[in-house]
Amino acid sequence: MGLTLEEACWATRAGNVFTTHTPVASAFDAFEPALVVKYFREYLDDVGASVHDLLRLGHSENATARFIMAFLASRLCGSVNAVSAIHELVSKRLARPVFPRWPESEVPISHVTNGVHTPSWDSEDSDQLWTRICGKDRWRGELDGISEKIATASDEEIWSMRTRGRKALVEYARLRLSRDLGQRGADPDLIERARYVLDPKALTIGFARRFVAYKRPTLMLDNPERLRALLLDPTRRVQRIVAGKAHPQDAEGKGLVQAFIHFARRPDLRDKVVFIEDYDITSAQHIVAGVDVWINSSLRPWEACGTSGMKVLVNGGLNLSTLDGWWAEAYDRDIGWAFGDHVHDGTHFDSASEADQLYSLLENEVIPEFYHRDETGLPRAWLAKVRKSMSMLTPRFSANRMVREYLGQVYIPAAKTFKKRIADSAQIARELNLWQQRIRDNWSRIRLGAVRVNEVDGKYRFQAELYLSELDPSVLRVELYADPSEGRPAECMPASCEGPITGAINGYFYSAEVKAVRPTSDYTYRVTPYHPEVHVPLEENHILWQK
Repeated sequence: MGLTLEEACWATRAGNVFTTHTPVASAFDAFEPALVVKYFREYLDDVGASVHDLLRLGHSENATARFIMAFLASRLCGSVNAVSAIHELVSKRLARPVFPRWPESEVPISHVTNGVHTPSWDSEDSDQLWTRICGKDRWRGELDGISEKIATASDEEIWSMRTRGRKALVEYARLRLSRDLGQRGADPDLIERARYVLDPKALTIGFARRFVAYKRPTLMLDNPERLRALLLDPTRRVQRIVAGKAHPQDAEGKGLVQAFIHFARRPDLRDKVVFIEDYDITSAQHIVAGVDVWINSSLRPWEACGTSGMKVLVNGGLNLSTLDGWWAEAYDRDIGWAFGDHVHDGTHFDSASEADQLYSLLENEVIPEFYHRDETGLPRAWLAKVRKSMSMLTPRFSANRMVREYLGQVYIPAAKTFKKRIADSAQIARELNLWQQRIRDNWSRIRLGAVRVNEVDGKYRFQAELYLSELDPSVLRVELYADPSEGRPAECMPASCEGPITGAINGYFYSAEVKAVRPTSDYTYRVTPYHPEVHVPLEENHILWQK
């Protein structure tokens, strides 16, 4: 089409979607400007663009800063989303450098919470139960009614499914442990003993994921003797199955693996604790199909979403986790348990206190509920939790729901906008580039003048003078804004143009009214660019505040 770099950005941006998956700034790839220029010099020459044109796409306001790929994606995409509600808040904070002077709450990042491909994680017994009640194609079409249907499953058939799943997991764990010991040349007595570890009738707690510090895989080892007492209770039997890996270059993560293996090898616990080596998808499928309780002890808010706990839902496993990632959206006391600090930012925390909460939940709620049986031998209260978890959460945190949200909220709108922008040799993209150039050329000369406030009938009426340089009022939006304060939410009221200022060059009066319920000093005028085809501030982030 013969577009310049800027025009090409306007044409293609609308069709690009950036899904960010990390809550840690250090996880963003970043490169020195000289390295970027080295590999893009030929491209810049071909399109007639300057080094500055390229570098400003990947840094904040400092042209000498490192070129950050996440910033580049933010500037070249028409939609940016995180993978959970909490992750959206974290991502807004991380993206502040791309949107300087904008309130953090208005950083243009939304979220679509992750979901798992349920058919990949249900056991054979689970699949038979769901198929009988909901049909074979339950995950391929509409999900309407699936929750109500699975909720009709009886306690007996749910418990039977859970019992067979737990038994299959125990048999798999025995086989893996025997094999691993044999490959290491372990004592024959240990190998023989491995054939009898664990109890297919005992409450089975699982943890399987990457061993990294923020996931705190050894949180339950904070008080090893208290954990030991839980595991060795002769009347309410509890056992743990753990699997995971650490990155080869993560010394701390490898240390966590070693700590857990050391605990599992205590002679009095060998029958109660199993660490499955060489964690992979196959072992994960067995574990999520058989565990009764899944633990996620991540440090809030460092788990972007954390899908591991979603995989037990279809099999009737329950979650006991910190309120981070998806579990913060899913948790209800009738379907699982939550522990930990609900508000900390990941920098100030007390792991000992959170470990104590975890132990207390196990001692006082989880274990007693699992072993409270009626005259038929069924844990009715436990099964009520399982049924509600299966019916409410399995469809909600499936890939079926996730893909539908992406299509409806992100992909289809993006495709339509992209098609519109490239129509007629990218006519709209060319026009938007000219519009943005006018904004940039005049922005430094826009000025907010005097602001007057009057109170009438319980309302404040604000009037401001705005001088637009060579811009037309139609390309700007003027608003009256107040930050959140003393329990009051942020306010953003549109200001209307009342007409020109007599004797001024391109000056106008703008007025707005608000209820007189907070001090006038809370309010300030602000000016932003406006175009009906532009996503502000994602595609144009200028903003002018009243001084």
